[in-house]
Amino acid sequence: MYHHVKKLMYTVRVDEPDPRFGNMLLEQFGGANGELAAAMQYSIQGLNCEDPGRKDLLMDIGTEELSHLEIVGTLARMHLKPLKSVREEAEADPLIAIAGGGGVNLFNSMGNPWTADYLKITGELDVDLRSNIAAEARAKIVYERLIDFCRDSGTKDALQFLMTREITHMRAFQLALESMGRPPLSVGRIAPTPGLVDQFFNDSTGEGDLGEVDARGPWNEGEPWKFVEAPAFQAFKGADETAPVIDARSAPPERSEGIEAVLVDELRDLLHAEKQLLKALPKLQKAARSQQLQTLLQKHLAETEAQVERLNECLRVLGSAARAKPCKGMAGLIEEGEEVMAEGKKREDAPADLALIGAALRVEHYEIAAYTTARNLALQLGQPAVARLLTLSLGEEQNAGHLLDQLAQPLMSAARMPASVR
Repeated sequence: MYHHVKKLMYTVRVDEPDPRFGNMLLEQFGGANGELAAAMQYSIQGLNCEDPGRKDLLMDIGTEELSHLEIVGTLARMHLKPLKSVREEAEADPLIAIAGGGGVNLFNSMGNPWTADYLKITGELDVDLRSNIAAEARAKIVYERLIDFCRDSGTKDALQFLMTREITHMRAFQLALESMGRPPLSVGRIAPTPGLVDQFFNDSTGEGDLGEVDARGPWNEGEPWKFVEAPAFQAFKGADETAPVIDARSAPPERSEGIEAVLVDELRDLLHAEKQLLKALPKLQKAARSQQLQTLLQKHLAETEAQVERLNECLRVLGSAARAKPCKGMAGLIEEGEEVMAEGKKREDAPADLALIGAALRVEHYEIAAYTTARNLALQLGQPAVARLLTLSLGEEQNAGHLLDQLAQPLMSAARMPASVR
C-alpha cells in the first residue's frame, strides 16, 4: 500500500530559475536513465520476485526512486516556471510552454515520451540485479553531467544527494547479487560449450595505414584464453596459397627492447614526479582555505603514496631497478604552484583556492598524460600486470581532476565572478 507524505525526501531550493537547465532535468524525469524508469523497473522486478528478502530490497529501492522522481520533478518545475509568463523564455521550448503550460510531463529532454521499452526485466533475478547495477551507474553519470552544467547552488546540492543515492543502490544490488553465491559469469541454467567459451576471436586487424596495433591484455591473454587470429581469414589460408597471410599471434607479442626502454624511462620519470608531489601536497593542503579542498588534497596525498608503491612494483615486474629519473616537467609545475601559494596570501579565500585548484589541475593533466602513455606501452609489450597497476593510478588521477573541477564551481559563485565568465 502506497501513501504519499507531503514532504520531499530532500528539500530543494532554486535561487535562480534557468528554463534551459530545467529542460535538461527532464532527462532524469522521463528519460531512459531517469527516476521513473528506475522506479518501475525495480518495482515490477519485485512483483515478480519469489525470494522474499530480495523482493523486499527491490520494493524498498523502487519506492525510494518514486520519491526521487518527485524531487527531480519539483526541481524541473521550479526552473521551468518562467515559461509560464515570459515570452522569450517560452520560445526556448514551445512544447513545455504551450502544450504543457510550463510544467513537467513524462518526456525526456528532447521531448520524446517515456516508454516501457526503457525497462530491463527478464524474470531471472541475477540477470535483473546486474541490469540494476548498470542502471544505477548510468544514472550516476547523468547526474554528474547535470551537476557539471548546473550553476545554481541549491539545485546542485539536491543533485549531489540524488547522485549519492545511486551509489548506495548500486552497492545494495551488488551485495544482493554476491549473496546469491553464483559465479560471476554464471547466467541461466544451460552450460556454455567447453573450449569455445575460452576462445577470443581477433576480429579487428591491421597495422600502420590499415589500422591500429592489436592490443593484448587480461581480456584476451593468459589462462584460460586461447587467442584465435582473424577467423574470417582462416578459410582462405588453406584454399589459396596466394591469399594474404595474416600474422597469427597466439602468444603475447615479442618484447621490443626499444619500447621497453621507453616504458622504463616513463616509469622512472613518473616515480620522481610522484615523489616530488609527496612533498608538495602537504604545502598545498596547508595553503587551502576551504575544508573541502583540504580534505581532497589530503585524500590525494594518500593516493600518491600508493601510486609510488605501484610504480616501484611495475619496475620490479620489468626487472628494472626502482630508480627515479629527474622529472623537470613536474618540478616546473610545483614551482608554479609555490608562486600561486605565495600570491594567494594576498587574496580572499575563494580566489586563493581557485588559483590553487588551477595549479593542482595542471599537475593532474600532466600525470594523466604520463600514465596514459605508460599504460599503453605496457599493453603493447604484453605486460598485463604492469598495465593493471598503471590503470589504477590513471583512474585516481582522472577522478582527482574531476573532483577539483567540481569543487571549483561553488567557489566561482562565492567569488562573485561576472555572469559572462560563469
